[in-house]
Amino acid sequence: MTNLSSAGTFTFPGTSLQVNRMGYGAMQLAGSDGEKRVWGPPRDVDQALAVLREAVASGINHIDTSDFYGPHITNQLIRRALHPYPDKLVIVSKVGARRGADGSWIPARTPKDIVTGVEDNLRNLGLEAIDIVNLRVGGMAAPIPGSIAEPLSALIDLKNRGLVRNIGLSTVSPEQLTEAQTMTEIVCIQNFYNLAHRDDDAFIDTLAAQAIAYVPYFPLGGFSPLQSSTLNEVAASLGATPMQVALAWLLQRSPNILLIPGTSSLSHLRENIASVSLQLTPEVLEKLNSIEQVAAPSH
Repeated sequence: MTNLSSAGTFTFPGTSLQVNRMGYGAMQLAGSDGEKRVWGPPRDVDQALAVLREAVASGINHIDTSDFYGPHITNQLIRRALHPYPDKLVIVSKVGARRGADGSWIPARTPKDIVTGVEDNLRNLGLEAIDIVNLRVGGMAAPIPGSIAEPLSALIDLKNRGLVRNIGLSTVSPEQLTEAQTMTEIVCIQNFYNLAHRDDDAFIDTLAAQAIAYVPYFPLGGFSPLQSSTLNEVAASLGATPMQVALAWLLQRSPNILLIPGTSSLSHLRENIASVSLQLTPEVLEKLNSIEQVAAPSH
C-alpha cells in the first residue's frame, strides 16, 4: 500500500487540522447520465460507497465535497459510507451556488443562501460543525472581480456561531483574498489550476509564503481532459498514466498544494493514490513545463 505521508503533510494555518497532501474530491460520485452534470444518484451506489471507504482506508484524510453536488447526493453518500467519521478525517465543503431543476449551476451568494448552504451540508453530512467551508465566489474557472464582503460576512457569522470551524475561498483573485483577510483568517484557496492552466503561479507562491493551502481543481483539464502529446510521451516513458504524471507535477510544484482528484472508480482511485510515489526528474519537469496553456473549461 502506498504511504500517502511520503508526499508530505499539511497543517491548515491557525488550526490543528493536519492532512496528507493527497486527498479525495467527491464531486464525481454524483450523476449517471453520461453528461457529467454532477446530477442525481450514481449508477452504482455500492461502488460509490466502496470508493469512499477505500479512500479513507488507504490513508486519505481530506475529503472535499459540497451539498450542490447531486444536489445532496454526494454528502448523503459520504455520510452513509463513513459516519461516524474517523477522528482525523477533515471534511471540506463549499457554498455559493445551488442547482436549478434542469441541473444548471446558479450563483447563491446572498446571506440567506449562505446560511441555507451550510445548513444543508450539516444535515446531509450528519455534522454539528464543518471543519472548513469554502466560499465559492467566481465562475467555473476564473474569478469574477468585485467585493466578496457580503457573502463572506454571512459565513463569518456562521463561524462565530460554531457551525463552521474555518473558512476558505474558491475561484478568487489575490485582491479578493486580501479583502477577505481584513475580515477573517483564510486557511485555503481552491482555484482552477493544472500544468496547462497556470495563471495562478504567482498566487501559489504568495500563499506558500503565508502557509495557506492551495487546492487545485480539474488537475487534468476538467470534464474534457487535456490532450497533450508531451504529457502522453512523459507518462509512457515513466510507465504511468497522464493523470498520475499531472498529479505528481502538482505535488512537486509547491508544498502548500493539496490534491483532491475525484473518481467514482476503485481502479482510478488506486492509480491516483499511486501517483504519490512518482518522482519527476528535472528533465521531465522541464518537458512538462513547456506544455502550452489551453482554453479553460466551461459548463
